[in-house]
Amino acid sequence: MEPIEKEVGLTTTKAPFIENAHNQGQKFIHQPYELYSTENQRAWRKLYALLRPKWEKYANEKFMEGIRSLCLNPDRIPRLEEINQFLEPLTGFQAKAVSGYVPTYLFFDSLKHREFPTTITIRDSHNLNYLPEPDIFHDIAGHVPMHTDRTFAEVLVKFGSLARIAADRHKNARDFKEIMSNIQALSRFFWFTIEFGLMRQNNQLCVYGSGILSSADEIEHSIESPEVQRVPFQLEWVINQSFDIDHFQPLLFIIDSFEHLYEEVDRLEKWLLSGKLDHVASGGPSVSEENLKAFLR
Repeated sequence: MEPIEKEVGLTTTKAPFIENAHNQGQKFIHQPYELYSTENQRAWRKLYALLRPKWEKYANEKFMEGIRSLCLNPDRIPRLEEINQFLEPLTGFQAKAVSGYVPTYLFFDSLKHREFPTTITIRDSHNLNYLPEPDIFHDIAGHVPMHTDRTFAEVLVKFGSLARIAADRHKNARDFKEIMSNIQALSRFFWFTIEFGLMRQNNQLCVYGSGILSSADEIEHSIESPEVQRVPFQLEWVINQSFDIDHFQPLLFIIDSFEHLYEEVDRLEKWLLSGKLDHVASGGPSVSEENLKAFLR
């Protein structure tokens, strides 16, 4: 009897296609849709079925409009070209496939150009709650629905432009402490808004952060748990607040609207230009040598 050949698939941390791209130094790649295994497709279906009722209960209304606008299929992993056919006419944004981690500068600068670096692998279907790194469900079902909203899209573009401003301010620097502080401040802002932000909507709290929206466990925890401290957005607190990525977030910040968020990005830019981000509090996230070099090129 011939041995049954196991499907290789595009499972997070277990995909030879991605490993090969890394070995060749490829960051932006294509989505080899034919490589998705039966297990990969099952993971998408299970995740969508888990999250859909929680989105309807806890997600902000713009996110739900985005889900409808993108025509996400609950039964299969989407092709990025299909996503972009719906997304680009709305806000000019496109999802662009990447081989995994993208240096902070390149990631932020991509946003300025209305390009969203999108991971194409998907988490193991037998361990849906464990996410060693972002996957296509986090990126497409967590992030991209928000990109259909014009105001939110402008927030991303404006925020993305700050990477170049930070790089230009420090291009001749001999001491890297200030540029590292800038990178930390920008990363913290992104974390506590785009990834883990809450919003007040119709006198109730709802979720707009993609890190929460793509986690079946954390979405309810973020709104209902007494263990979470939820406070109105305060820029000075946000840029000085360190965070860890390997547990539920104990502190979340609340904005009033995406117009409010845009105003905060505008204020962040002013603080960056004035040097107010040059000496933020120490702590996470750490700045890797790769991230530092990307900003100083």
